[in-house]
Amino acid sequence: MTIQKKEINIFRKEDIVMIKVYGTNTCPDCMDAKANLDFYHIPYTYIDVCTSVKELKEFIQLRDHASVFQEAKENGFLGIPAIIKEDGSITLDWESIIKENEHEVIHVSSGKACGIDGKGC
Repeated sequence: MTIQKKEINIFRKEDIVMIKVYGTNTCPDCMDAKANLDFYHIPYTYIDVCTSVKELKEFIQLRDHASVFQEAKENGFLGIPAIIKEDGSITLDWESIIKENEHEVIHVSSGKACGIDGKGC
């Protein structure tokens, strides 16, 4: 009897689910989102909208055309962190990503908000 070994590549690119996060390093909510994604090893690409005009314009175009940002805009918030899921859907609820992966949400920021009124981002 011959046993064949099956080679398993555990790092196949197609097996890695990647999300995209728009935010900025001065936003407490964004820092909490990044800390959770890093802590739980959830793969993502982070775009800091304050590092270049290109990234800012990319985010503004998304924000201007996606209805998920309507409530944030009406309340004077930027709508960050904004998460583009692997299926193309957009959410502003970063905690749902952590919970969907069956993890407990941790908060590392001081609870401060970055809105002019002291609420939201």
